Amino acid sequence: MNDRFLVTGGARLSGEVSVGGAKNSVLKLMAAALLAEGTTVLTNAPDIADVPLMADVLRGLGATVDVNHDVVTIDVPAQPHYHADFDAVKQFRASVCVLGPLMARCHRAVVALPGGDAIGSRPLDMHQAGLRALGAHSSIEHGCVVAQADSLQGAPVALDFPSVGATENILMAAVLADGVTTIDNAAREPEIVDLCEMLQQMGALIEGAGTSTLTITGVPRLAPTTHRVIGDRIVGATWGIAAAMTRGDVTVRGVDPNHLSLVLNKLRDAGAQVDRFDDGFRVQQAERPVAVNVSTLPFPGFPTDLQPMAIGLAAVSEGMSVVTENVFEARFRFVEEMVRLGADARTDGHHAVIRGIEQLSSAPVWSSDIRAGAGLVLAGLVADGVTEVHDVEHIDRGYPDFVENLRKLGGTIERVIS
Repeated sequence: MNDRFLVTGGARLSGEVSVGGAKNSVLKLMAAALLAEGTTVLTNAPDIADVPLMADVLRGLGATVDVNHDVVTIDVPAQPHYHADFDAVKQFRASVCVLGPLMARCHRAVVALPGGDAIGSRPLDMHQAGLRALGAHSSIEHGCVVAQADSLQGAPVALDFPSVGATENILMAAVLADGVTTIDNAAREPEIVDLCEMLQQMGALIEGAGTSTLTITGVPRLAPTTHRVIGDRIVGATWGIAAAMTRGDVTVRGVDPNHLSLVLNKLRDAGAQVDRFDDGFRVQQAERPVAVNVSTLPFPGFPTDLQPMAIGLAAVSEGMSVVTENVFEARFRFVEEMVRLGADARTDGHHAVIRGIEQLSSAPVWSSDIRAGAGLVLAGLVADGVTEVHDVEHIDRGYPDFVENLRKLGGTIERVIS
């Protein structure tokens, strides 16, 4: 399948858009359901392609999963299977988050090395090191992570980097381990806090959520729960940046603006008027944006998932911007596609230098990952003529009702099904 979007430039985005549950949270919450026998219900789940994919992974582990609009119901058996099917796991990166829950429940796990976006190396070294610290044996065999333990024992774990995935897997393994586990240099993302809150509802004992040190006291068992997924800050910020790029006026609902403080401050620096609400924010951009510099970092820094949008904004801003990528080394392949659209941009190692121009020029471009795809659509909105964005199945994995929402805001976009 090679569906593509035809994006006609020149529209000024205006109106209100609602954001659903966070992709980077719901998939981990679905995996966490494995930690308790019985029925766990997630509400506010986003309508994205990765949710049914994760449902297939869980079904392969013995769970019964029903996805009904924004509600995901997961019934977990007394004894889940411990072997995550290769065909299901290979399609997306987040599937590896079943590793921790399987080790907690089964003390064994065989999880195929995951696939996902082409944004650079994301090794599982820290995941395995954390499990080993808890007493597991772990290795890579025949394309799978293979781990087992007689029992898991609480222990101190220090991460070399605040990896979201490693933090999640070690956390979920530790909640049923014997004794106390501390994770130092833990990830602080809102999605980690969301996971901790759901685990606490299930009966887990966790201290320090949202800080760089998590302390987990293991308990014998957890109970199923009902939990509402937090709003997707990356989707919300995408619409906010789109407003700035198109000199528009967009109100975003369904996301905590405190999760986007640095991003919203950058939009202010670019000349936008930004107003915050309890459940969202409004971005108004009257004049051409002013160039701002961006460096991606783990939370509370500027999210790497918004780097393509930052480059898109820089491409039409007045002045020169420097965008520094500190998380995923291959994410700058997006710049090559922006150059096709006439952007004055070049890369040097971890840095991209962009000199803004008044308007981009339409061309065929290709998505390499979820965020690059969305960034290319935003670039098409500020290009002359019609921009063809190919490989848009990536966008479907992260943005619910993408075409419908963009049209509602006044954008002109058409999906061509191949």
